[in-house]
Amino acid sequence: MNPGYESSYYVASANGFGSYSRLEGDVTADVCIVGAGYTGLSAALHLAEKGYRVVVLEGQKVGWGASGRNGGQVCPGHNKEHSYLKAKVGKADADALWQMSLDSVQLVKDLVAKHQIQCDLKPGIAYVAARPSDVSWIHDSVNYMQNELKYDAIRHLSTQEVQDLLGTDQYYGGKFWADAAHLHPLNYALGLARAASAAGAVIYEDSKVLDYTTGGEALVRCEKGTVRATYVLLACNGYLDKLEPRIAGKIMPIKSLMLATEPLSEEMCKRINREDIAVADSKFAVNYFRLSADRRLLWGGRETYTGRMPADVGNYVRGTMLQRYPFLKDVKIDYGWGGQLAITLNRQPHFERIKDNLFVAQGYSGHGVALATLGGKLMADAISTSAEKFDVFARFPTPTFPGGTLLRKPGMVAGMLWYALRDSMF
Repeated sequence: MNPGYESSYYVASANGFGSYSRLEGDVTADVCIVGAGYTGLSAALHLAEKGYRVVVLEGQKVGWGASGRNGGQVCPGHNKEHSYLKAKVGKADADALWQMSLDSVQLVKDLVAKHQIQCDLKPGIAYVAARPSDVSWIHDSVNYMQNELKYDAIRHLSTQEVQDLLGTDQYYGGKFWADAAHLHPLNYALGLARAASAAGAVIYEDSKVLDYTTGGEALVRCEKGTVRATYVLLACNGYLDKLEPRIAGKIMPIKSLMLATEPLSEEMCKRINREDIAVADSKFAVNYFRLSADRRLLWGGRETYTGRMPADVGNYVRGTMLQRYPFLKDVKIDYGWGGQLAITLNRQPHFERIKDNLFVAQGYSGHGVALATLGGKLMADAISTSAEKFDVFARFPTPTFPGGTLLRKPGMVAGMLWYALRDSMF
């Protein structure tokens, strides 16, 4: 167990942690980035490679938040279908958003290869129906991508194919993303940090930002030091809290919970995941799972919206696993943990240039591995070259939660409980 990180399978299997000091004293930079998750680390890496003086301020440790705790799925697309995006912002922006979702997956792959990040990167994600009635619309979405978007790296999965692939009769048809991937999320974050540091970015851990001002020159204040910079990038996502009230109401933090079983036999692994792919299902509170490099089943399947964690996370999540795989009832749960992410009301990311020298990218709503990596790069591009692609995301309207930060939680909890009840009926 590394000091400063909460217990999880990912922490226990990390490939070594960096050594980053706390900010003490006053420093200057071209760009100050708040948050050392995928967004902040990607922005730092891309800016440092272009010669910018970059400082990253992390309140905890690199990858401490959702970037080091998630399901590790790297998938194209958005939470909303292309047809919905087109109705909201027009065909040109919808097409650009779709293409950038493809680019985001390729960006992750390219960064892993270029910087030799050891993060167990593997191909393939299946999205499967939790109810027979869901098969039709999932197959319709495949038809749309193949016919309207001319995307051929996706295919239908029949109910028989899904059940043969996953060794359960509790899932039905689905779709298979051949270009998607999955990885060890914390090792990926730690690898990005090492790459950014090697490129010249300076990362400070245990350096929570207390406040900042953004005049002609920004001043970012921590407990024991300050950073003067031309630009500030907010990459806090689910941990923004009250740092920037102008955008806090655009997102709501929730916790997604996971478990890791004991190592399974090769025979058992083949039975429950024949092709070693990642899987997500069509429930509103999504079940998602994959196998680790050491043959553990990593399963995410419960969420909490109150901020309180169950006393035994592993046992709390275990029930959703056993609904699909009752024959795992005697398998030991070695780890249980949660990670705080941020969702938006419309489940699309929130990108915004709040002031000329203040940018934010947040609210990835479960698509964070790929889109957060891209979000960091797009903020870097907006500073260094062109804001054209950043602005496509920024033009997509992000509504504020009704009641802002004060009332968003009770309203969301009520809505989520309704969906949870609906999920439980099938």
